Amino acid sequence: MARGENNVRYAQAPPTRAASVVYVTLAAQVLSLGALVIFEHSRGRRLATQLAAFGGRPHGADADAVVGAVTVFAVLMMLVVGTTVAAAAAYVTWLVRARQVNDRSAPAGPVAAAWLIPGVNLIAPLLLVDEVWRGAGRPHDRRPRWLALLAAWWLTWLATLALVTTRLPLGSSDGLTGIGLPELTCATVSALLCAATVRDITGIQCSTSRVRSRARLRTAATVTQLPPPTPEPTPLEQTG
Repeated sequence: MARGENNVRYAQAPPTRAASVVYVTLAAQVLSLGALVIFEHSRGRRLATQLAAFGGRPHGADADAVVGAVTVFAVLMMLVVGTTVAAAAAYVTWLVRARQVNDRSAPAGPVAAAWLIPGVNLIAPLLLVDEVWRGAGRPHDRRPRWLALLAAWWLTWLATLALVTTRLPLGSSDGLTGIGLPELTCATVSALLCAATVRDITGIQCSTSRVRSRARLRTAATVTQLPPPTPEPTPLEQTG
C-alpha cells in the first residue's frame, strides 16, 4: 500500500455527524422553550395564582385541573432542561472533534475547562471556536465576516443567559417562571447563529479534507506509476 493511501485512511474526518447532532439538539431546545413560553402565556399566571391560593398543595374538587396543569408545566420544564443539557453536550463534543481535525493531539480538557470554570466561560469558549476556525485554513479575506458572526452569536448567548437568570429562581416574577417572548427570541437567534458557526467551520474542514485527500491520492498514484529504474549493464555486457 502506498504511503499516500495510508495518510488518507488514517486522517481525522471532519465532524459532520457531530455537527448534525448540534443542529437537532438546538432545534429541540428552541421548540421546548417555545412550548414553555406558550404555556406561560396561556396558563402560567393563572396557575401561579391558583397555587398560591392552595398554599402550594392543591386539594379538593377544584384541584384536579390544577394538578394536571402542574404536571404539564413540570414536563415542559424537564424538556427545556434536558434539551439544553443535550445541546451543550453535543456542542462540546463537536468542538473537541473539530479541534482534533486541525490537530490530532489536541486534548479535550481545555474545552471542558473553558465551558465549566465560572468567569472563564464568559470568553474562553469564544477564543477556542475562533482558534478552530483559524486552524481550518479559511482565507483571511473571510475573517471580518466570521468575526461578525462569532460576536453576534456570543452576544445573543450572553443576552439570553442574562435574561433567563434575572427571571429565576422560580416564583420571583409574574407567572411560574417569568420567561416570555424576549427570552425566546434571544434564545432562537442565539441558536441560529451558533448553528451557523458550526456549519461554517465544519464546511471549511470538509472542503480542506477533500482537497488534501485528492492531493494525497494524486501523489500516491504518481509514486505507483513511476517506471522501474533501468538496470545498469554488467561488465560482461559492456565488453560484448
